Amino acid sequence: MKVVILGGGESGVGAAFLAKKKGFDVFLSDMGEIRDNYKNELKDLGVDFEEGQHTEERILSADWVIKSPGIPKKADIVFKIKNQGIRLSSEIEFASEFTDAKIVAITGSNGKTTTTSLIYHILKEDGFNVGLGGNIGKSFAKQVAEESFDYYVLEVSSFQLDDIQTFRPYISLLLNLSKDHLDQYNYDYEEYALAKFRITENQDQQNFFIYNKDDEMSQKILEKLDLKVNKVPFSMSEKLDYGAYATDSNIFVNVEEQHFEMKIEELSLMGKHNVANSLAASIAGKLLNISNESIRNSLMTFQAVEHRLENVAEVHGVRYINDSKATNVNATYFALESMKQPTIWIVGGKDKGNDYTEIEELVKKKVKAIVCLGVDNQKIIDFFKNDKEQIYDTSSMEDAVKICSQLAEEGDTVLLSPCCASFDLFNGYEDRGNKFKAEVLKLIK
Repeated sequence: MKVVILGGGESGVGAAFLAKKKGFDVFLSDMGEIRDNYKNELKDLGVDFEEGQHTEERILSADWVIKSPGIPKKADIVFKIKNQGIRLSSEIEFASEFTDAKIVAITGSNGKTTTTSLIYHILKEDGFNVGLGGNIGKSFAKQVAEESFDYYVLEVSSFQLDDIQTFRPYISLLLNLSKDHLDQYNYDYEEYALAKFRITENQDQQNFFIYNKDDEMSQKILEKLDLKVNKVPFSMSEKLDYGAYATDSNIFVNVEEQHFEMKIEELSLMGKHNVANSLAASIAGKLLNISNESIRNSLMTFQAVEHRLENVAEVHGVRYINDSKATNVNATYFALESMKQPTIWIVGGKDKGNDYTEIEELVKKKVKAIVCLGVDNQKIIDFFKNDKEQIYDTSSMEDAVKICSQLAEEGDTVLLSPCCASFDLFNGYEDRGNKFKAEVLKLIK
């Protein structure tokens, strides 16, 4: 079988590793530049590859094309592959066909990484033989090739779900929906939501689908779809006889005749949105028959994910918080909602069709100054100029942090929560967050 892999990053190289192990004829093509470490891996594997171009003749002769999630679904080469009737899959689809492990798959607009990491922590702490992958950590395909895990906990994006055919998790989670990546879904919120719901389309009565009962779009889509899966809701606002819910002081889980409760003050994660994430993770734990004591201990000991409301330092009485992973408006909503001190807010980057109306009242209430960071900040400036007198336009992290440090007074918080993708000035949200932390630490010296 001829397998062609599009994209030479972690996902693509992992897929090449698995394809080679299965004895397929493998070719990898990347329109950009492949990093040296990945090139060396491909050479060691004996995989033929190209960079800086897509040779259509070779790609369109494939029996199976594996597409990395970073390649837009509207790319010309993707259209031609589909037009030829060649099977097109994501790495998670490809890898799932070569493992019998039970998969817990998590998607949603916000909280995916935190909840995926939390569920992995719960399973790992209870002694499960479990791998972590998808949009986080080591390639799922590479782990399937090299390891023999009984379980995988996978963070899954809508871009990965766009390219599935048979992917069927044992437990799927859809945490929430908000208007994200609409530029890839014809600026149609429902089209994007349906892409997320593909996580459950192949599930049956042997499987579980955990969903957010408070999420309006999720409820709307659920009414339209005829799902065969066991549906398990969670809610922050409604007491549920089956599923999980929270009061002001406690979380409660009731599933499959199993019960669990815990005081919210005992959770290691702070913020209302993280109570919801903890509810979803606790349901998954109980569905996998993990003891209450083990779940409680894991929820108390879990450490927050890097670049997600991460405390960087306190300098001259000012807190600096790195929320670089907030690449959409809804994620920043949660960040601003959890701010207790007057906040200087760093925002901006590659706009994905953002509507800032959702956070306008929070900005009026919580934010004392806005520092824009991006190649083109005009949309943000125009939106907030009537709400805030102090708006600054910057195009480097050094300048942004310097202005924040000049504006900030003792007791203030400087929050990097950009609402936008990072690819105008940075190599990813990690690069953006790391540069923020580096500039903040310079203030201490």
